[in-house]
Amino acid sequence: MTPLPPAALTDNPAASSIALALQVLDDMKAEDATVIDLVGKTSLADAMIIASGRVNRHVGSISDSLVEAFKKAGHETPKVEGFPACDWVLIDTGDLIIHIFRPEVRQFYNLEKMWGADRPRERLDG
Repeated sequence: MTPLPPAALTDNPAASSIALALQVLDDMKAEDATVIDLVGKTSLADAMIIASGRVNRHVGSISDSLVEAFKKAGHETPKVEGFPACDWVLIDTGDLIIHIFRPEVRQFYNLEKMWGADRPRERLDG
């Protein structure tokens, strides 16, 4: 799946949250980060990021860094699910949902297919 083009990222209401999360993911050496635009597809969030950590500890470290970065940036403390196992950690900032997976778990659930690749990319006018 191809990530959202940069123009679509800047048009998304969650653009600043996406940029912050992508920077942290890059700093923490997360793998295969994918951004999915959810505007017009669901009221859960404006965007979703899916990324992988190599092992449970890496998933946990990435997740901790994301939560701290959002707190330092002045956002409310994100809701977090998936500790302490760290096979799949979900971080909900309100406008952005971030999934951090171990590679095998990510492949099993295949959220990209559910929310992205086979879904229409056009936004609904509401």
